[in-house]
Amino acid sequence: MNLKDVVSCIEELRMKLDRYRKENLKEYPTRTIFIDPLLQALGWDVRDPDEVQLEYPTIDGKSVDYVTKVNRKPVLFIEAKSLNDPLTDYKSITQVVGYAANAGVEWCILTNGVTYKIYRSTERAAAPDKLLFEVSIDPKENEGKQIQQIAEQFLRFSKESMAKGLLDEIGEQIFTTGKVRKALDKIFLDPPLSFIRLIRSVINDEEIKPAQIKSALKRLWSQSSEVKDYPGSKSIKKSEIKFHRGKDYGEEHHIKGKPREVIELYRLLDRYCLELNPSTVQKKYLSKYISYMNGKNIFCCANIQKSGLRVWLKLNYSQLENPPDYIRDVSNIGHWGVGNTEIEIDNLDKLNASKHFIKQSFEENK
Repeated sequence: MNLKDVVSCIEELRMKLDRYRKENLKEYPTRTIFIDPLLQALGWDVRDPDEVQLEYPTIDGKSVDYVTKVNRKPVLFIEAKSLNDPLTDYKSITQVVGYAANAGVEWCILTNGVTYKIYRSTERAAAPDKLLFEVSIDPKENEGKQIQQIAEQFLRFSKESMAKGLLDEIGEQIFTTGKVRKALDKIFLDPPLSFIRLIRSVINDEEIKPAQIKSALKRLWSQSSEVKDYPGSKSIKKSEIKFHRGKDYGEEHHIKGKPREVIELYRLLDRYCLELNPSTVQKKYLSKYISYMNGKNIFCCANIQKSGLRVWLKLNYSQLENPPDYIRDVSNIGHWGVGNTEIEIDNLDKLNASKHFIKQSFEENK
């Protein structure tokens, strides 16, 4: 099993996709034609019950389509649906997540052979909110994304990766970050007296009163959640922003239904852009993307997708120094955001590596 094998498998499955979608392929043939080959490419031997057990019995007398094992221990539940199933049914999501949780298995997947939705069963949240990430072989869902990038996402639940605990590592990072952010929201916006006393002792200035510290904390933490409509205007709440054609757009418009990893990537990008210069950087929520302006000049636009972030920068691609393969020139390709350099970000490493280029765009568009 290697990246090349997964890329070849995705290419072969794509060639079959249109034909079988027209035939409205049912669940069992979807498994044999689409799911089995991909699992094989990911290193799982679907013919070995010690490695992949089919029709794994559940507590309610039913069964899960696949259970993959490492050292004969279940590590991943996979529930298959028909090829054209949208994978949005609440009951189906709750069922596979519940089966995994009851069996003490951390991870589960709901798939129609094209899209794979990966859930962390033990997370304390409603079943749909346990979605860590999703990945699809459909080229229409990955326009502009290299097939190698898609294969890398699939490799997260390969036999080798599951043995190494890669999903555990990613899940812990993403879900914990979200929980810590919520806790900090609560602490900074409504700080307990003990926290105020701690800050006051560190400051070591008795003239600064607790009320002043509380106000300062609120100002500092609220900066990234405020939006300015236009240069010189007052700060207003996201919920008050109104845009084109009388429609209201806010953060919820962009993150609703998105996987947890994508939301956290957006939050990190958002904070990074706003903190480049809190006094001059503003953001606007539009229908298809979020734009970040340095004064009146847009320097970054972000579209939040199910599989990651698509970011546009106002940079000349030909002048970039050693751009990675997930950055491309879209000057002659139709796209939504402002800027002709496009970045596909689907993990934290790519986001961190992209910060250099985001800052460069910020500096060049003052």
